[in-house]
Amino acid sequence: MDLLLTGTAHAFWLLLSGDPEVWRITFLSLRISLSATLISLLMGVPLGAFLALKEFPGRRFVISLVNTGMSLPPVVVGLFVTIFLWRNGPLGFFRLLYTPTAMVIAQVVIAAPIVTGLTLAALQQLNPKLRLQILALGASRTQLVWLLLREARLPLLAAVMAGFGGVISEIGASMMVGGNLLGHTRVLTTATVMETSKGNFDIAIALSVILLLLIFAVNALLTYTQQRQRPL
Repeated sequence: MDLLLTGTAHAFWLLLSGDPEVWRITFLSLRISLSATLISLLMGVPLGAFLALKEFPGRRFVISLVNTGMSLPPVVVGLFVTIFLWRNGPLGFFRLLYTPTAMVIAQVVIAAPIVTGLTLAALQQLNPKLRLQILALGASRTQLVWLLLREARLPLLAAVMAGFGGVISEIGASMMVGGNLLGHTRVLTTATVMETSKGNFDIAIALSVILLLLIFAVNALLTYTQQRQRPL
């Protein structure tokens, strides 16, 4: 218990004292995960809407792949992204391995299926008659999709939170493709693992508390937006 209290106090001291390394790690964690979440939204929402609204051969198989992707093990994602970005791999000429960009790519692979699957579920749970009513009013296909997404905006915000939560807290893929390089790819999760392996439990607890505070701050903002738009 004393160790937990010491680590928590140390976390606030690191933040309030303006420790440059801690702030650098924190901002890098936030930048990488927010970038991955945004890219996942740009990919996952259109794909989820397409799967929800379009019938085509093999649709159920594709949906099964998306649902499987929602539970991809991060270490497996890290392995395959590393293979593709390795110097002798298909994308090795980009020299992205052990860079923040590689970490964003790995996190997109993790978050995109989550956003896609939850978008698909959000649109499928809407009343089918709503689609017919919108089309009867003369809406175009683009307007139909936009109106349905607006109608499902509350579960879509939950998809954003789930996607962000899935990447900000993962460790396996980030460690494998980023390398935990000081001042370059070290984020809160990888730094926590490193400090724990060194026996610096107070610093590890402090970094964990900072990570939890960061996750809470982002999700509190999204929750406030979600609940403000909730119909009474």
